[in-house]
Amino acid sequence: MIPDTRTLNSDTLGAVAALGVRVPGYPRKSLVPGVVHLGLGAFHRAHQALVFDTLLQNGHGQWGIHGIAMRSNMLADALARQDGLYAVQIANQASTRWHVCGAVLRTSVAARERTQVIDAIGAASTRWVTLTVTEKGYTAELANLLLDGMQLRQKKGLPGLTIASCDNLAQNGTRLRAQCLDAAKSRGDAALAQWLAEDCRFPNSMVDRIVPAATPARLASAADALGLRDACALGTEEFWEWAIERQAVDPQDAVLLASAGVRVVDDVAVFEHAKLGLLNGSHSAIAYCGAVAGLPDVAACIGEPGFRCFVHDLMGQEIAPHVRRPDWQDYRDALLLRFANPELHHSVHQIANDGSQKISQRWAPSILAQRQAGASVEHLALAAAAWCRFLRGDDEYGQTYAINDPMASRLQELSRQHGTDTAATTAALLGLPEIWGDALVADGIWQQRVAHWLADINRSGVRAAMAHLHKADTA
Repeated sequence: MIPDTRTLNSDTLGAVAALGVRVPGYPRKSLVPGVVHLGLGAFHRAHQALVFDTLLQNGHGQWGIHGIAMRSNMLADALARQDGLYAVQIANQASTRWHVCGAVLRTSVAARERTQVIDAIGAASTRWVTLTVTEKGYTAELANLLLDGMQLRQKKGLPGLTIASCDNLAQNGTRLRAQCLDAAKSRGDAALAQWLAEDCRFPNSMVDRIVPAATPARLASAADALGLRDACALGTEEFWEWAIERQAVDPQDAVLLASAGVRVVDDVAVFEHAKLGLLNGSHSAIAYCGAVAGLPDVAACIGEPGFRCFVHDLMGQEIAPHVRRPDWQDYRDALLLRFANPELHHSVHQIANDGSQKISQRWAPSILAQRQAGASVEHLALAAAAWCRFLRGDDEYGQTYAINDPMASRLQELSRQHGTDTAATTAALLGLPEIWGDALVADGIWQQRVAHWLADINRSGVRAAMAHLHKADTA
């Protein structure tokens, strides 16, 4: 077979290294995966995979990845054609650099190669399973896939695994453990349930890094930097954080992860709540307000003083009072700088996806806490009003867009069926307990405030509504 000298792969890695780009310095062909990762998307490849790449670079060969795409063939097959190699552009406001990651040693597609995935989980070399399947991915299908792999390990007499959810869910490891135990019990397999409970570990974790979806412009930048095609290139920011509970089958793993910059802690909640509220909560607010205002990405939003002021006050006045992170002001200010990074081009529509699955984690806890304290919810109400307006499917300039959400059809119907009656529209959209929870569904004052801001947005636009709120704040 003639080597492909025009695409990033094992044969062309030397040419990339000659350009001064960081490339793997470890013997990839002799390694076997020690980590099975479910959810082979951009975030994992620019976050956990780079941590594992560092560990491999430092001589810890047990951290190679078997990457599992859950349904899509395209990325898994593209990575396979590149021998698992891909480049990440890491940018801050002053500079950019490229890093070729070699941690992905093998790829599979769960929907196409389920047996391969089960065998990978059940392999003697596997020590960890990590997951980034998004909030909507924690289904019975996922639990049964994990259980089939665990059952294979149990039958072989192999040790249990550390199974780490890295999705934006509070108590993500605890939830996943309960889901797997319930699935084992529903099978009537008490022995497997006991083995999972006693031999496996499900640490809670918090992961933080802004990773936009890849764009043609990013792929073109990669080609310029590498002198080769890279169909899997992506970009991210300099900042990253991973806090994980001190709970692994092998205690030595905590030491190794810490050596690569991971925070191994006894209680993840302080990091988890701050990230879900301050970063993810404000991100969603930016996304819906920005999409309705016709803005393309987060940096464009934060570049407008009115938007920046709104987000700053949203975080400081209505979210921060309920997070336990002592450095929340520094974290907030750092977030505003990160959001302003012009190199990321983080699409507001990408962030706006799957809102019905995210609101309960990102907004609802802060709204409830503020209401219970008798404190203001005006910024959160304006954000919720922007979500209601977003669901119409067109921005303030008449440009249409698709709503990407598991509940899209129902939500769009509710957003349109009452016409200009904002009170009826908010009552319909805020009356869904699967999104908002029972307490907020029953909260008439909350609904009135959202209806107020939806009427303001419909009448004057998002920017004017933000200005009206700021004026009221400073009066």
